[in-house]
Amino acid sequence: MPPPAAIGVIGLAVMGQNLVLNLADHGHRVAVYNRTTAVTDDFIARAPDGVVGTETVEELVSALSSPRVVLLMVRAGGAVDAVLDQLVPLLDEGDVVIDGGNSHFSDSERRRDALAEVGIRFVGAGISGGEEGARHGPSIMPGGDPTAWEVVGPILQSIAAVADDGRPCCDWVGPGGSGHYVKMVHNGIEYGDMQVIAEAYGLMAAMGMGHDEMADVFEAWNDGVLESFLVEITADILRTRDEDGSPLVEKILDAAGQKGTGKWTAISSLDLGMPVTLVAEAVYARVVSALVDARRATADVLGSGPVGEPSVSVDDLHDALYASKIVSYAQGFLLLAEASSEFGWDLDLGRIASLWREGCIIRAAFLDDITAAYERDRDLGSLLVDDFFASALGEAADGWRRVVSEAALSGVPAPAYASALSFLDGFRSRRTTANLIQAQRDYFGAHTYERVDRPRGEFFHTDWTGSGGPTTSTSYST
Repeated sequence: MPPPAAIGVIGLAVMGQNLVLNLADHGHRVAVYNRTTAVTDDFIARAPDGVVGTETVEELVSALSSPRVVLLMVRAGGAVDAVLDQLVPLLDEGDVVIDGGNSHFSDSERRRDALAEVGIRFVGAGISGGEEGARHGPSIMPGGDPTAWEVVGPILQSIAAVADDGRPCCDWVGPGGSGHYVKMVHNGIEYGDMQVIAEAYGLMAAMGMGHDEMADVFEAWNDGVLESFLVEITADILRTRDEDGSPLVEKILDAAGQKGTGKWTAISSLDLGMPVTLVAEAVYARVVSALVDARRATADVLGSGPVGEPSVSVDDLHDALYASKIVSYAQGFLLLAEASSEFGWDLDLGRIASLWREGCIIRAAFLDDITAAYERDRDLGSLLVDDFFASALGEAADGWRRVVSEAALSGVPAPAYASALSFLDGFRSRRTTANLIQAQRDYFGAHTYERVDRPRGEFFHTDWTGSGGPTTSTSYST
């Protein structure tokens, strides 16, 4: 009889297959199952020794050592629940189920609670890095039942990417759905990173730069504070030619897809009252891009393309991208901090930043600076008040403002740059114009207001018209 497997994997799409190969590379015996048996057979024919194919979920479970560890690599949503309905009755108390897909964090909370009732330990693990990361070392963000970490930690950390300081880009995030929440915010930030890079490309094109010239700029930027996987591949993309010798990127339809995690981040930011405006703008920019026919019809009426050439330098573009990126990450970590407080997760923000330094799509030298900021002050209220980032924003401000101004004057859309700058100007304001909004709300709806000359929490109402009386909207609360 063959020795038992250390872990079972259900779902053999590309990510699942590559994770299995990664596990095998690191000495783990793996049992695998896929609903379509032909997929399993084809994979096993190519897989190394130590990977065992099974034809049923029952056979997979019987092939595992105890406590059993089963990693689900299936599509988020109903497919996860369907697999759990098959799997859980076959497991014993103390066994562990890991959901490695992009599940919504609330689903992970629900599944953790349901499995705990029957003694099964549930882990929701965000896994980032795409196909290459899965094969050679992803960033992994596990959360859920904390007692599961002693079982799954050594396995997951063995296959994760490793940062320059030798630390694996995998660590326990927290309870409940925190692992998938952190992955969701990671993906939201990824939307923002891609958008700010795309806006630099759009402005460079409006400035008349050729694709090789643009690629040279991105390569130079990748040697500095903007060093990142996304900046690196942008240079490669801009140099790639189609069969006719023209830039391939210009043959690609400008309709960006999305799978929902950016949208979830924006929705959660509204639910928790945190202004993650750059991610929201990045999501909406993709929505606008997808409205191809509507855009073309509008262009026929209003005209298309720049109305002038932006009068900015490459250095200005660098500063706009860098400053907007700082704001985006600051917003993302404000959201993580609020979620941690709201859901009782006690997230270590510095450790989360360190998990993203290698293996994931947003991996960047920049994340070392964020990790250092939270190591200097674990209770840092915002990255914007850290000395390093405050200084960086101050140095980038003039170029950033020129880019936003020139983009508007030239008719080149730069929603992320503009949104980030507006957020920063609002967030650094001792006094905003919201006092007028509160007066309006009280005028038409008797919603009350606070006063600057009275303690917070004390509310007032004015009879603005002389006929409204003292009744306020709160009088109707029960």
